[in-house]
Amino acid sequence: MIDHKSTQRQVDIKIKKQEERWWDRLTLQEKKPLFLGPDFDRWLDESDAEMELQTKEEKINKISVESRIRKDPYVGLKRGYLFVYNLVQFLGFSWIFVNMTVRLFILGQDSFYDTFHTMADMMYFCQMMAVFEVINPLLGLVKTGFVPAMIQVSGRNVILFVIFGILEEMQNKPVVFFVFYLWSTIEIFRYPFYMLACIGTDWELLTWLRYSLWIPLYPLGVIAEAVALVQSLPIFDETRLFSLPLPAVLGHSLSFSYILQLYLVIMFLGLFFNFRHLSKQRRRRYRSRKRKIH
Repeated sequence: MIDHKSTQRQVDIKIKKQEERWWDRLTLQEKKPLFLGPDFDRWLDESDAEMELQTKEEKINKISVESRIRKDPYVGLKRGYLFVYNLVQFLGFSWIFVNMTVRLFILGQDSFYDTFHTMADMMYFCQMMAVFEVINPLLGLVKTGFVPAMIQVSGRNVILFVIFGILEEMQNKPVVFFVFYLWSTIEIFRYPFYMLACIGTDWELLTWLRYSLWIPLYPLGVIAEAVALVQSLPIFDETRLFSLPLPAVLGHSLSFSYILQLYLVIMFLGLFFNFRHLSKQRRRRYRSRKRKIH
């Protein structure tokens, strides 16, 4: 069967094969006429045809599998909730970071001593919101592990609400500045990354910052938290705040500082656990990106 169409520039001829087989050449004679040329947009050799067939089969299989999987009717609502949550946290930590940076440039070291009184309200809000990061994995809204989220959120809340929030003697110390600044620096890159992930967008620079900045900042943040905790120990010993009553034979009470010393050890164990978890995430992320490139 032959179909042809003539134009001012050329004559297009479509020839349908009687038998499904590969042709060695277009004409009976070995040398192709100069005026005759194949349409390379439609040209296939055997390897191309195999790849095309394999792609079609994969598409069919994918459609078949997807048709059997029940689609989540609330997926849009879940993504909307996660996007708004990450946006709110990004705005909150950005406010803290920008204000602390401006105050540092204007006031210099004097800004170290009133960080808590100027930033505490917003930090309280952000850290109370962070409790949702423990709840979200339990509800299956995110793939992040429950344990790493629990370690980070509970660790920060102990420092913020117990060490800084209750002890007035700690609120004017420079360590508050370093803890708040390190926390906010990490989060102003983490939350936008999750926001873009909610809408299926990947910004290469932001991805690199999210998976690289934590390497120096996360251990520095834990060290700053540890310094704050150590500085609070003599205050708890002196005030006997949160001390546990004991039988008269054993003594009057057990200082809360002993519990904090135990927590200090747990905190560095948590650093090791979370550091290993984040390292695996980083390797897995860049391994998958390399596969996509290849």
